[in-house]
Amino acid sequence: MDTTWVLVANAERARCFQRDAASHALTELIDFVHPQAHLGGEAQAGGALTGAAGKGHGRTGHAGTQFEPQTPAQAKERDSFARQLADYLNEAVAAKRCTGLVLIASSPMLGELRPALSTATQKVVQRSVASDLTRYQGPELKKRVDDALQLPD
Repeated sequence: MDTTWVLVANAERARCFQRDAASHALTELIDFVHPQAHLGGEAQAGGALTGAAGKGHGRTGHAGTQFEPQTPAQAKERDSFARQLADYLNEAVAAKRCTGLVLIASSPMLGELRPALSTATQKVVQRSVASDLTRYQGPELKKRVDDALQLPD
């Protein structure tokens, strides 16, 4: 039986789901949180609501040049988290718990994650989409995953 997993990730959080072949319903398997990611200077979701006004960042995670000196620390943390996620996916593919994989992640995370995947895992990747869907839940998440999978290659 084909078992497709969908990984939704950014530098701070990743959620792995099993996607039902018929209904496309998503069943969450695991939720990873990487708290060190925001210590490197990345804006947290909702940062604009927690007294960050005037700092030049908010929900998008975009910041002014004030964060440029911290970029190497951010990249190191993102790489560490990507390796943790890749290890989980590599083990699942090796154990044949999933036969198909969809990666939906922020562009920087996708860039770190892909090279960390084993050859066997890379072979089962059905699609990679650069998009951050980590803040969505329930029916809205399902709709956005479905929409992302309808995009042309």
